[in-house]
Amino acid sequence: MGHLLSKNGYRLKKRTRKLHHRKKKKRNCFLQLPCMLCFIVHSNSSGLDDEGDHLEAGINGSACRHSITGISVPGVGGVGSGAAAASKLAERYATLTSPEDCSKFLLSPRELAIWEGQGRSLLSAVPAKLVPLPALFRSAGVSVNVPLPVPGSTSDHTEMVCKRKCSEVQRCTPCKQPRCAFAAPDGVLENGGVGGGGGEAASNSETGHCHLPICPLPSSSTSSSSASSSSSSPADGCCGLGPHADLPHSSDSSPCCLQHYDDCQARSSDTTDHSSINHLPSSILLKVLSHLTVKERCLCASLVCKYWRDLCLDFQFWKQIDLSGLQQVNDDLLVKIASRRQNVTEINISDCRGVHDHGVSSLASHCPGLQKYTAYRCKQLGDMSLSALATHCPLLVKVHVGNQDKLTDEALKKLGEHCSELKDIHLGQCYSITNEGMVALAKGCPKLQRLYLQENKLVTDRSVRAVAEHCPELQFVGFMGCPVTSQGVIHLTALRNLNVLDLRHISELNNETVMEVVRKCRNLSSLNLCLNWSINDRCVEIIAKEGRSLKELYLVSCKITDHALIAIGQYSSTIETVDAGWCKDITDQGATQIAQSSKSLRYLGLMRCDKVNEETVERLVVQYPHIVFSTVMQDCKRTLERAYQMGWSPNTSNTS
Repeated sequence: MGHLLSKNGYRLKKRTRKLHHRKKKKRNCFLQLPCMLCFIVHSNSSGLDDEGDHLEAGINGSACRHSITGISVPGVGGVGSGAAAASKLAERYATLTSPEDCSKFLLSPRELAIWEGQGRSLLSAVPAKLVPLPALFRSAGVSVNVPLPVPGSTSDHTEMVCKRKCSEVQRCTPCKQPRCAFAAPDGVLENGGVGGGGGEAASNSETGHCHLPICPLPSSSTSSSSASSSSSSPADGCCGLGPHADLPHSSDSSPCCLQHYDDCQARSSDTTDHSSINHLPSSILLKVLSHLTVKERCLCASLVCKYWRDLCLDFQFWKQIDLSGLQQVNDDLLVKIASRRQNVTEINISDCRGVHDHGVSSLASHCPGLQKYTAYRCKQLGDMSLSALATHCPLLVKVHVGNQDKLTDEALKKLGEHCSELKDIHLGQCYSITNEGMVALAKGCPKLQRLYLQENKLVTDRSVRAVAEHCPELQFVGFMGCPVTSQGVIHLTALRNLNVLDLRHISELNNETVMEVVRKCRNLSSLNLCLNWSINDRCVEIIAKEGRSLKELYLVSCKITDHALIAIGQYSSTIETVDAGWCKDITDQGATQIAQSSKSLRYLGLMRCDKVNEETVERLVVQYPHIVFSTVMQDCKRTLERAYQMGWSPNTSNTS
């Protein structure tokens, strides 16, 4: 680029300020070092009235400055009158042999006007040896290696014309754009900077990021045509980036910049497309949707788009159907599910008051592979539904029908006849069930592993004896509140795999029976004796000594004292949970000694043990942080702490 010392720039700026009412900015051009990248031309071909439209048109609306070996050089241009004079100026410039000579190359105002009018570029005549290779294409601290033409060859530098300031420059929408690629000397592609918005040019120059589009130099054969086009279209900038150069339909844009724009648009659209969640593999989306409930999938996710609707209808989501608590569920819905999805293996209709025997029977007839059926608190259902399930679904392994008043022994007999694979059954609060139904069930389901009864007032010792004899694989047995006695419970000693035993609120349960069960059932890990006033300290001591696998012991409202807690800490090395709530004779001594002596204790329930002082519990909490002490105050503190962790804060405005 020529190094010019001229006042034309200031004069043009002064006229522009009058036309556009812009702030006066001094723009004297001063010669420092040659810039090989671009030569700035200030066109005056259309007269002084058009100077405001063509003055200082540049990339991103900022001054075109290129750093060569660390020195910033501004470019200047003017008006011209003849090609001959311009050719002479080019010859003078071509004779320069060193940067020092270039620094002395000055143009008078007349010569400047001649050169600007002609619109010729000095780059076609400047010796390539004056500028080192790495500095040829370096802008804002980012260098791009571009192969230079070999001296003496037919390739020369073509004209690269930039405008310092451009009116009506339309900026691209800020986006992450790809970089232009150039061929390195070894044929490898090198990445250069990409143009951004006008407001970003200055900041990016300071931060060391280039936003100027850099294009390969065309051959010398196009130099003359480029020079002539510069005079006819002086508003074009570097690589043809003049006014409206950011638009794809601009006729002044060079093919390189058009290709750059298309690449930016294509990659931007590709980035947008690939950022969509729908581009994830369907297996991953199915895994994501599997964490939603049936209600969320049906009423929310399936309404997003057709693709998501199809995913929500995937067969794996309709193998396990949880409709619990949905009052909109009725017989018609169950019929539709059964007719369209015959591979249902598990269904839960707990608390669905609109479902009746007809709907469940239709479901059972269409889903022979059903394995798990749950219907808690469906008081409207009776024997018809459960009998249909037993008849049409012989693979049933789990039946939970707690709190169904209409259920009788007839349904249990059907289960015993057809469901020999049954392993888990819950019949709590089914008040019409008697020993007859329980015996038939026990005989027909020898693989039963879990049996839970609660407050079944017609189930007695006969039922206990039947399940103990015919179901040797039982692991979980519960007879809470049932009118069984020690004579029936003693039969449970035959269950060698018994793991959990719930004997809450058994009115006629003695200590000897409990101790014998603990001795014989060596795999017992959880024993619940709550609400049994007959359990005393001696029984607890034997349990602590004989329960080699016992981990949980519940003694709420039992007749025990501090000696029971001391015995647990002294004799048991496996018990982790002890709940002695509502035991009025427990004091500070028992709570302190069990905490001191037990190596395995992790939870001690002292709820409403009124003889245990809260100060003692506070001290134990500090001394034994690995043990959770349950009292009214401690539970309140933990609840409040969890609330704070979840983001809750007290409303200070109300308290004030």
